[in-house]
Amino acid sequence: MDAWILDESPGTYRWGSIDLPPLGPEDVAVEVVASALNHMDLWVTRGAPRPPLPHVPGCDVAGVVRAVGSAVTDVGLGDEVVINPGVSPQEEIDLWGNDSPMGPGFIIYGEHCWGGHAQVAVAPERNVRPRPAGRSWEECAAYPLAYLTAYRMLRRARLGAGDTVLVVGIGSGVSCAALAIARHLGAEVVATSRSAAKRDQARRMGAVAAVDSTAPKWGVQADIVIESVGPATFDQSLRSLKPGGRLVVCGGTSGSVVEVNLPRLFFKQHEIIGSTMGSYTEFDEVTQLVADGLPVFVDEVVALDQYPAALDRLERGEQLGKIVLDHGRGA
Repeated sequence: MDAWILDESPGTYRWGSIDLPPLGPEDVAVEVVASALNHMDLWVTRGAPRPPLPHVPGCDVAGVVRAVGSAVTDVGLGDEVVINPGVSPQEEIDLWGNDSPMGPGFIIYGEHCWGGHAQVAVAPERNVRPRPAGRSWEECAAYPLAYLTAYRMLRRARLGAGDTVLVVGIGSGVSCAALAIARHLGAEVVATSRSAAKRDQARRMGAVAAVDSTAPKWGVQADIVIESVGPATFDQSLRSLKPGGRLVVCGGTSGSVVEVNLPRLFFKQHEIIGSTMGSYTEFDEVTQLVADGLPVFVDEVVALDQYPAALDRLERGEQLGKIVLDHGRGA
């Protein structure tokens, strides 16, 4: 098959042909209609993390089933599907339940295994779900990783109707997803950005306010802060919590090391909560929300051969929502 391929890490992608691995008995082969970019696409080119090589990237996939393994029972040829990007062994799903992403065997689709920036994507049957009815192929490719991640973050933060949620660094897929989901669940959302244009867009997306993230004080008192930026914003994020508030972090696009003022942490009785991806149950729940009309924010749709230019846009942080690759096979 043809795919975007990473031969070395650190390294750069090339477009070329690569043999598709044999289909296992529990595997499903999906002809990709659309796939979406994530920061993981950049990180694996820097060796942080270093994937098994050669590597095919792409955590988010929507497409049509073209082949199934001999033990597959619930997925059929021609089914229109999305792939859950959080992959756990069945025994860990049984053991850990809704916390299966905490299990030692958990992997991220498109990081630890081949992904979907290719003609064909292969995934275990347990990770293949019908695509949400009534949504475009682009929306179906845009939501899986970001919306699953944001949904679990808000669940772990014990979001309640009427809470104030501060979403830091509006623009990424996760931050836009957090805004949409928090509003849907009855919260008031405040967003931050260095960009005046993004702050305006955040208000149009439903934020009650948008704050310049370069300001010395944000003037927000939030029940929950959604953090994925890291050291550039972490102290301001903690300062923006109410007493007893919860900061949930899923990444650090500005770096991996932060400093925490311990007296403020314990006097204010704040919580710092780590969160990664989501469970199979959470993926099914967020997929249902999308089917029910939850907004999915797509920044732009570009042709598959424009992947390098799309990566540049992602690295510059110009996007608001997900960048989606059109594989030219949709109807």
